[in-house]
Amino acid sequence: MINTNLKFWRRELSLTQAQLADKLNIKRSLIGAYEEGRAEPKLTTLVKMARLFGISLDALVTTDFSKKRQAAAVLRQLQNAPALEAAGTDGASVADPERSKGENLRVLAITVDKNQNENIELVPLKAAAGYLNGYADQEYIEDLPKFRLPMLGQTGTFRAFEIAGDSMLPIASGTVIVGRYVADWNEVKDGTPCIVVSKKEGIVFKRVFNRLQDAATLTLHSDNPVYSPYDIDVEDVLEIWEAKSYISSTFPIADLSLNRLASIVLDLQKQVTTLKKA
Repeated sequence: MINTNLKFWRRELSLTQAQLADKLNIKRSLIGAYEEGRAEPKLTTLVKMARLFGISLDALVTTDFSKKRQAAAVLRQLQNAPALEAAGTDGASVADPERSKGENLRVLAITVDKNQNENIELVPLKAAAGYLNGYADQEYIEDLPKFRLPMLGQTGTFRAFEIAGDSMLPIASGTVIVGRYVADWNEVKDGTPCIVVSKKEGIVFKRVFNRLQDAATLTLHSDNPVYSPYDIDVEDVLEIWEAKSYISSTFPIADLSLNRLASIVLDLQKQVTTLKKA
């Protein structure tokens, strides 16, 4: 509910995006990104928002204040509820009744450059295990290597993951997959290549088949037929990143069998031409 509530309270307080950004000590462009759902604020920014709006952090991220009848009731209940005083306390966790449908509340940690453009953080193989614990930790994300790919445009949040293994051949082990953050898992279309971050499987690169509505699972397929598809429970999933590009130092190996076939066809054509002239 962060983007919806941010727009609601900004308008209730009669603030422009620039004015709200000044009060939160962030760039105006970030307010636009938060309201459009292209990025999510880090925890310290959420705390500032809750204090500014005079509500609890829990209410900010779980209650739809745009439904004004509900908002009035919630405000009465929260009159004596203090906003979260410090980032990183146990009060930061919230209940999530919609998780089984893939509509889990996820606070995404991001980094920006000096011009407030979002970076692409790289998760190398050696950091893969740590990412399972640090994916929502702002300090952990800030320590990852960063780069930018202007060709990806400004729509969406991107992260890069180095993959291992041969399950997605011809994309080789060691390739870096650049993925766009998927906020609503229900939007993932069958067959979409994605980086899936989960508690049990870690970080894997697979084609995803969406079974959230009927079975609360995702079916993961490898491009390499040697590997069998398998299901993963939505409760186990932490993040999904739709693959948009890849970076590799390994060039694709030419299919020599096709080259030989083309050569045979060419020889036959030459022989037919010779016979016609005879």
